[in-house]
Amino acid sequence: MWRFARRTVYGILIVATVSVFTFVLLSAAPGNFFDELRLNPQISPETVKALAIQYGLDRPLPVRYEHWIMSAARGEFGYSLSYRCAVGSLLWWRARNTLLLAGLATLLAWAIAVPWGVLEALHRGGWVDRVGGIATTILITIPEVLIALLLLLFAARTGWFPTGGMAAANSASGASLKGFWDLAVHLTLPVAALVAGLTPVLVRHVRTAMVAALNSPFVDAARGHGIPKWRLVYRHAFPVAANALISFLGFSIGALLSMSLLVEIVLSWPGLGPLVLEAILARDVHVVMAVVMLSSVFLVTGNLLADTLLYCSDPRIRAIA
Repeated sequence: MWRFARRTVYGILIVATVSVFTFVLLSAAPGNFFDELRLNPQISPETVKALAIQYGLDRPLPVRYEHWIMSAARGEFGYSLSYRCAVGSLLWWRARNTLLLAGLATLLAWAIAVPWGVLEALHRGGWVDRVGGIATTILITIPEVLIALLLLLFAARTGWFPTGGMAAANSASGASLKGFWDLAVHLTLPVAALVAGLTPVLVRHVRTAMVAALNSPFVDAARGHGIPKWRLVYRHAFPVAANALISFLGFSIGALLSMSLLVEIVLSWPGLGPLVLEAILARDVHVVMAVVMLSSVFLVTGNLLADTLLYCSDPRIRAIA
């Protein structure tokens, strides 16, 4: 319990540090939301200056950060100048969509990578291992954005899948079977792009962890006692390899969140990706700040989840915690 509390405190400190650095960097960037108004000859410089004063852009950096912290504590996360509303009202719906996409892709990627990596480890040096290695190498070398663009082109050419959104215009609302099927169809391409980008990296880690476990002396001893091959793998070797895989889980969640922002933009999934892109182009600082902070919270939560699973699965860690 003390170990979990300590890791939670570390996570809070990391999020706080990220908030400070992000706010400073965004504030130090040249220009602001009202710069485009200065290019309009019908708007006087005095009007632009008055708007900047009205929204507090003329205040010192520490004062602006303090106001943002107070707003974040209320769940508002500042005020969006583009949408003329609190950022929190824009954030939660899109964050839910990003979590749905990233969570489903994470489950599918691990479900594919674990048996694939175990199979390669069992046949290391054979044709299964070589073909799998070639396939993962090809997938790793292809950027996730290119995968998403190829899937978008496939959808546009064939018409088998929608090219954006998460529901058709005439889709039935609610929790009906038709609405669920429509959501599943819209999820197919974004999830496929994320799974194709993450799975080969996971396969490499699963294979490496399983090879190390299968080469352990206790596995050789168990093999000498005539234990069946698959029982040897899943009852003896895999629990040992699971420690390294659980530790990698937090990193994979963070990597997938970064990938999902790009995939959402390319495939027009209404998550945090399109929102942060629009905010960056419009220099809507509070929206960018909120998305960065939410991504940091997701990453820290993923690492805490991995630590918790590692604590529960390995008695050695419980003994020294």
